[in-house]
Amino acid sequence: MSRWRQSVVEIQTRKRQVNECERAQAALSKVTACFQQMATSLGSNMDGSFLREELEETRTVAHKICSGLHRRLLSLLIEMEQGQEDKEQVERLWVIFLSSLENFQQDLKKVKVLQEIFPLTQRKDRQALVNTGYVGGTSEVAARAAMVQTPWLSVEETASPDLKNHIVEIDVLLEEMFQRVNVPLWSVEPTQPSWLEGVSTQDGDLTHGSIRVASSGTQLSNKPK
Repeated sequence: MSRWRQSVVEIQTRKRQVNECERAQAALSKVTACFQQMATSLGSNMDGSFLREELEETRTVAHKICSGLHRRLLSLLIEMEQGQEDKEQVERLWVIFLSSLENFQQDLKKVKVLQEIFPLTQRKDRQALVNTGYVGGTSEVAARAAMVQTPWLSVEETASPDLKNHIVEIDVLLEEMFQRVNVPLWSVEPTQPSWLEGVSTQDGDLTHGSIRVASSGTQLSNKPK
């Protein structure tokens, strides 16, 4: 294979990998949003063994996506050279993924605390649940999370840790990301107008504001553009 052809193949492969990471990040956002929504029912009259099973299944899906996305983004950023076409795009994904991990970890901590306050290990434990007056369930939300597909043909079979160890594992991932990849957070700024986060689209999904990596020395402004 000629050097030129090899270069073209490498570029195409990298673009495919970047596209896969973008789709994985979108999938992670949907799954963690479902997890957060279901977690709001803990301790209420809607709480029960079925809800907790749904939370566990959704947490497992999120863990698999996080593990695969972490490895791929880390590999791309370590291998890419300064000035390469897709580098800013990958760095932008890295920052979004970093934020997603931190938010997901906060939700995991809340779930852990609520499950300790409302253990539901015995029938009498249900007497402590708060009657919010809401009637319904979380099956529809759990179904949306289960329908989310990862961009990879086969999801790596990684054993999902228990809730406590999952929180610790995210700490390890975050520390590794900060140590092995140098993407200054101050170099990131929005590429869309403010307050676009959470705007519903026609298909019912939520759009999230994009960010872009600024050139070295650029300072961020709090003023909307």
